[in-house]
Amino acid sequence: MEISVVFRIAAVGILVAVFNQVLARAGRDEQATMVTLAGIIVVLFWIVQYISDLFTTVQTLFQL
Repeated sequence: MEISVVFRIAAVGILVAVFNQVLARAGRDEQATMVTLAGIIVVLFWIVQYISDLFTTVQTLFQL
């Protein structure tokens, strides 16, 4: 796993947290929830390939 992926995930987490706080303070709780959900979905799309590679490696390692 490359370190740049970890930094990208951290950056998305920080941005989502900031947007969430700003929207929550403005009284737009529904939009804050949607921003959080969108951030989670974006990160999941990024890491799904790494999860697939992990399962393939485990399968190869144990020759299943």
